[in-house]
Amino acid sequence: MRLDKYLKNSRLIKRRTIANEACDAGKVTVNGKVARASYDVKPGDVIELQMGTRPVKVQVVTVAEHATKADAAQMYTVIG
Repeated sequence: MRLDKYLKNSRLIKRRTIANEACDAGKVTVNGKVARASYDVKPGDVIELQMGTRPVKVQVVTVAEHATKADAAQMYTVIG
């Protein structure tokens, strides 16, 4: 699944266009490297978002095409 779509489905970012813009601006890293919106997300990847006042670091647990609000929080675990 594309990184921008994963960020939207997991509800880490509210809209896919905002996720796409964040990737283009270099505010999203995957496994320590700046990632493009087209990056293919896999379980085990570590995603770090530099949006807002504090950074968010999560590890991908599952990749689901569709997720309800309750399932979205189970797609990742917060690392730090």
